[in-house]
Amino acid sequence: MRAAIIEGDGIGKEVIPEAVAILDYFNETYDWGIEKVPVEVGLGKWEKTGSAITDDDISLLKTCNLILFGAITTVNDPSYKSVLLRIRKELDLYANVRPILPISGIYKLLKIKDHKEENVNIVIVRENTEGLYSGVEEIGAEKSMTTRVITKRASERIAAFASNLASARKNKLLVVHKSNVLKSDKLFLDTCRQTAESRGVDVSDKLVDIFAYDLIMNPEKYDVVVTTNLFGDILSDLGAVLLGSIGLAPSANIGDNQAFFEPVHGSAPDIAGKGIANPIAAVLSLKMMFDYMGKTREACLVSRAVTAAVADKIVTPDLGGKYSTKEVGDFILSKVRQLDAASFCLEDPEDISKLKP
Repeated sequence: MRAAIIEGDGIGKEVIPEAVAILDYFNETYDWGIEKVPVEVGLGKWEKTGSAITDDDISLLKTCNLILFGAITTVNDPSYKSVLLRIRKELDLYANVRPILPISGIYKLLKIKDHKEENVNIVIVRENTEGLYSGVEEIGAEKSMTTRVITKRASERIAAFASNLASARKNKLLVVHKSNVLKSDKLFLDTCRQTAESRGVDVSDKLVDIFAYDLIMNPEKYDVVVTTNLFGDILSDLGAVLLGSIGLAPSANIGDNQAFFEPVHGSAPDIAGKGIANPIAAVLSLKMMFDYMGKTREACLVSRAVTAAVADKIVTPDLGGKYSTKEVGDFILSKVRQLDAASFCLEDPEDISKLKP
């Protein structure tokens, strides 16, 4: 098995090594046989070579089963093309999965009183290859246009993915759309509904603006949500409010044969190089990678180690702590080792999402 390691730009270079240290521990301790493949893409490469990602990079990524990705800085230059959009499209990573599952104890740490963290457990599944991120654009001085592409094929497969996930949880699926204004969303809504019903999943729908409000006010009402590309991007970032910080938000991009895991937070150039970036989102993205691999015990160990860091207040300044990126990463790794040695998480852990299509 081959795993591409892409640190990318900014704080990606600081948080990904902390996740990789945990991967190395399991890979070496249990002889998983994972070959790590370092790949350089992003702004740094663009500044040196004029290309943020090349055809050779894409070819190399296609040889890897897994991708652990840091962050990319995107500049306002017409010659700079989105690295993430190209990877998602060319590897056909059609399902973006973003869990909204607060770390136990985080609400107490941050003094959040609006909700009970045990009542918040949502997965937003986003179609990842078309919509307003189709890449079909005409850019001009007086008029610019982006074509919103919705196809039955893409809608069916994202609905099937979300339905499979829903059936493993509460068997409830919410389709979020704006079909009252965007008539292309009628195809998405109808296809998702038909697909879910054919699989015996209880399906309902809600307009995106109403859902955005209710997501924050009444998150306990929701479980698995499926939506289009732009809506999913915005809503899942909004959902980070329920996590306590965008520095705690992991994600996965999944296709039929490959999967890509990344923290949601971006490259954060304002704090890059200061050693204060929160590594937890990167570590939880690794946890999602373990879920995908079927390494449920190891995923459980990582989750419990992160919970221990929050409980002991071994956190970075964004969470009110005084610890550096590396100090938090080192603590989580040491806790993983300790729990592993104690044969912790031998039983099936809770909330292991079935991430494969």
